[in-house]
Amino acid sequence: MAKRADIEDLPESDRVEGFPHPRETMDLIGHEEALARASRAIRSGRPPSAWLITGPPGIGKATFAYRLARYLLSFGARDNGPADLSVPPNDPVSVQVKVNAHPGLLVLRRPVNEKTGKLMNVLSVDEVRRLGGFFGLTSGAGGWRVAIIDTADEMNDAAANALLKTLEEPPSRAMLLVLANNPGRLLPTIRSRCQRLDLRPLPDEDVSRALAHMLPKLKAEERAALVRLAAGSIGMALQFADDDGVAFAQEADRLIDASANPDVPALLTLGDRLWRKTDGLEIFGTFLADALSARIRAKAKTSNTRLDAWIEAAERVRSKFARSSALYLDPRQTIISSALTLEDARRRAGAI
Repeated sequence: MAKRADIEDLPESDRVEGFPHPRETMDLIGHEEALARASRAIRSGRPPSAWLITGPPGIGKATFAYRLARYLLSFGARDNGPADLSVPPNDPVSVQVKVNAHPGLLVLRRPVNEKTGKLMNVLSVDEVRRLGGFFGLTSGAGGWRVAIIDTADEMNDAAANALLKTLEEPPSRAMLLVLANNPGRLLPTIRSRCQRLDLRPLPDEDVSRALAHMLPKLKAEERAALVRLAAGSIGMALQFADDDGVAFAQEADRLIDASANPDVPALLTLGDRLWRKTDGLEIFGTFLADALSARIRAKAKTSNTRLDAWIEAAERVRSKFARSSALYLDPRQTIISSALTLEDARRRAGAI
């Protein structure tokens, strides 16, 4: 597929390569109920100081957050703007947000490791401490300041405690938009100080329409396959559409299918491919964990067989990949260890 030129040279965790970043995306697909709730709160003049925006990766949390930010920076907490919180793409605020240059918007995310050129695995305390200086600045022309944390479940413990300090003493005319894929990982005190907006996986029809627009050359049967794999996530569907994404998804299924007799040379080759791809280990780990979860759910619906061994294996595999990504461990070691975990589960509980 043709790739567009990035606004920034640095890698970004919430950009699907070859497609616009959420800050450049004006159309919000789905999430009407959550948008209506946010709109009522903002346009009433009494919005919360912090929203916790939750949901699986790729369903539009960042696009949702940037939509709220553009409205506040354009109209403030008033009903002067549209009820759907849209701001025209040619509006000066939209233009500034698009190029990440609006003085009233701060976006905190994982920084880039200068040695490797790859994204760090955690959102550090130094990043989160930037909130203090930002919220201490004089408000811009629109009178509001907005900070987006993308995503909060990537914070380390020190960063989480720094965020809690900001939440305990919220500044006036400011909003904090905290994005989380797994809100259960956040401190209970962080969750309790935010109003929560849960975004749900998108209906298959919405994902299909989005793919038809974004990937017009995709065949109907290929689009249908992507919709099935994506589980309501346009971002995940676009990752699957990438050649490596499709291949990694297939490799995850093959790894489970071959759990009785793992092909070690093939697994070592896979590990080398994951090492060469940015966030390859994290992406493959997500695919493998999702494939295991889907098979466990399907088996539970059709059989009375106890699935404890497979549930335990799925948790162990998820933990292995999370630890390996955090510590930059050799992907080959992680793949082999996971294959042995699956082999043990199959020996104890049969195929899945």
